Amino acid sequence: MIDIFSLTANKLVDKLKEGEISSVEVCTQYIDRIKKFEKDVKAWAYFDKKELLEKAEEADEYRKSGKPLGSLHGLPVAVKDIIGTLDMPTECGTVIRKKMTGSQEAEVVNLLKIAGAIVMGKTETTELAYFHPGKTTNPHDYSRTPGGSSSGSAAAVASHMAPLSIGSQTNGSVIRPASYCGVVGYKPSYGLISRSGVLKQSDKLDHIGVFGKSVEDVALLTKALIKKDQHDSSTIHYSADEMLKVCKKGPPYEPKFIFYKTKSWKKIDKESQKSFELFIEAFSKNIEVFDTPSYFDEIPKYHKVIHETDMANNFQVYYKKSKKKLSKEMISAIERGMKYSAKEYAEAIDFMKQSYKSYQEVFEDYHGVLTPCTTGVADKGLKSTGSPEFCTVWTYMGLPSISLPLLTGTNNLPLGIQLIGDKLDDLRFLGVANWLEKNCKKYAK
Repeated sequence: MIDIFSLTANKLVDKLKEGEISSVEVCTQYIDRIKKFEKDVKAWAYFDKKELLEKAEEADEYRKSGKPLGSLHGLPVAVKDIIGTLDMPTECGTVIRKKMTGSQEAEVVNLLKIAGAIVMGKTETTELAYFHPGKTTNPHDYSRTPGGSSSGSAAAVASHMAPLSIGSQTNGSVIRPASYCGVVGYKPSYGLISRSGVLKQSDKLDHIGVFGKSVEDVALLTKALIKKDQHDSSTIHYSADEMLKVCKKGPPYEPKFIFYKTKSWKKIDKESQKSFELFIEAFSKNIEVFDTPSYFDEIPKYHKVIHETDMANNFQVYYKKSKKKLSKEMISAIERGMKYSAKEYAEAIDFMKQSYKSYQEVFEDYHGVLTPCTTGVADKGLKSTGSPEFCTVWTYMGLPSISLPLLTGTNNLPLGIQLIGDKLDDLRFLGVANWLEKNCKKYAK
């Protein structure tokens, strides 16, 4: 039998389409893997091997019919447990929703099915996708956090319990767990992937993101998820047909980058700082190190105003009816959100456009911006999911960002590099990310 864990998702899809391996065989290997590692990693909020095998059998029968196949036909994909599914519980990491399903099937789930993918189960999330940790551990060290809030989605791919997964980010919930768990995590530009049928924290800040083993793998998955959705007014018409092709091709000449250490550099542990310094040195002809613009200092404050105000609005039912079942972190955020004025909220929204307008000229001269993803390797302990502070600015402006697992820090643990691109330039952005991934691997420590 083919060893599927040594294959990229792209190669696995090719073998499925050619009939070199069946979907049942693939899913059986993942079931065996889950039996072996789930007890320690705890990445799954819901997983039913019988349901998975039934779906795999259906996919195999369809392939044999000779009918046209979707780009992900027969491939199992894990989805975060805030994404609505009618045939599985959608508990959103809270006891308040125990055994409840989504009120509708999320658009990303519909698009997965159109592409022929199999929703293999629901991955663990923090409480209502905020800061209070779920049960998931880091596959590289079970005593450390996997990050949040897309903890299970990152850990499932990192432990080879899923080839691809879907998560979400409102602050740093894709980039941070990807860095901690040592996988590729990609948050596309705001407006490319529908949030319809997904737990809403903040309409202005919520993004859907994806996890995989490589840049080309996340491009394969993302291509299937980009579509204008009338039920999510933020989405736009955007052609992603060439996404994987452009990603593989890469930039026409060697790219130029800015590297920001940012004002949080001092919070990074010394060994991780050294890894970043070696990376910058190795690519000195491609990288210029600059200080961040002064107006970046205002963004965390504005992000917080929007985030907490929107949570106070969107989670008011949970707060009013089930406050005692919410964590202290969630209660505090909701109560702060109730106190912001309309003026503060309006200013925070206005500054979104102003900050991006001021910043976008950077991409006229540079292919991308580089920063750390996190304050270092995964934090020890499971009571915190780490800080999203290296992600806040880019999420606020709606720019595409990706965590590339190219370095290691303390205790030989994964350390991601964050690449940021221009808004809605995602095809070329992934091409640049692919170039960086391929050219950096020899410098991984």
